[in-house]
Amino acid sequence: MSGPLLKVESLTKHYPLGAGLLKKTIPVVRAVEDVSFSVEAGETLCIVGESGCGKSTVARLLMRLTDPTAGRVLIDGADVAGLRKHELRAWRRRMQMVFQDPYSSLNPRLTAGQIITEPVENFERLSRKQRNALAADLLQKVGMSPEMMNRLPSELSGGQRQRLGIARALSLNPSLIIADEAVSALDVSVQAQILNLLLDLQQRMGIAFIFISHDLGVVEHIGHHVAVMYLGRIVELAPCEALFARPVHPYTEALIAAAPVPDPTRVRQTAPVEGEVPSPVNPPSGCAFHPRCPLAIERCQRELPPLVPMADGRVVACHVRAPVSEASKQPIVAGISQPVALRQWNLHNQLFVGIHG
Repeated sequence: MSGPLLKVESLTKHYPLGAGLLKKTIPVVRAVEDVSFSVEAGETLCIVGESGCGKSTVARLLMRLTDPTAGRVLIDGADVAGLRKHELRAWRRRMQMVFQDPYSSLNPRLTAGQIITEPVENFERLSRKQRNALAADLLQKVGMSPEMMNRLPSELSGGQRQRLGIARALSLNPSLIIADEAVSALDVSVQAQILNLLLDLQQRMGIAFIFISHDLGVVEHIGHHVAVMYLGRIVELAPCEALFARPVHPYTEALIAAAPVPDPTRVRQTAPVEGEVPSPVNPPSGCAFHPRCPLAIERCQRELPPLVPMADGRVVACHVRAPVSEASKQPIVAGISQPVALRQWNLHNQLFVGIHG
């Protein structure tokens, strides 16, 4: 089928804070606001931002672990958000998830082989021979020995447990895998091994990934496109190389400036973002970033900036850096910083040579 594998349109999630007969209006947590993006087959979209920006909520909405307040999630044109229970069960084979904690996400009473084959047996019966063959094949695909099939999660290292979680996600042959902070709990050297494993699997199997992370070094290594979120909204979405070479939104620029690099002599070009993230219950008017933005103007306080398409394929929501000309309705780019050196990865040796933040 032509078109993107996944298309998200105006995805929104509000969580009401209590209820009462005497309350005319109930306050809500605006976790996700009007988020839109698409993912092509075989590519990786990374979602980044500070804690509490809505990254993990987007993942839960995509998986239908929670229902959206508004918006659509389309897989090959089918609206996942509108599927009924029996339809949703069949669809779940298309999309799987790898969780942050490789230990608590695995059943401690099941062996590695049972963990891998359990998702498949929810859909079809397998003989013992078929189960063993499937488990052995997937263990080999994620770089583990089939001899580990009978081990419990407690008998595996952190990296091996995360490989096991990836093997479990692969067991249903999904088109898309959501990895929510999938390497943040691992040692730095193990992170590099897992990331290179994901890249290898993507190249061999054509899987699309949505990779959620706060680590920009990881994102630069694995991403094709990057969506930067702030207080529930996407403020910049760009090809990975373009975003790191020339960040446009002040928040993106500050995040990149704050990333540690393996160069103690480097002088920061931009000050890291200061202050606290505003409350999603009572967000600021206009641009939510304006209380922390060094470039904020009066317009930022009263008008929500639209996502403006740029010439290099990115979209940016910023009145200062990407204003819309009233005459041409085309974006005007000004004041873009120089490229910022970031962490580098040694792919051949699978060793991370940067400084882990």
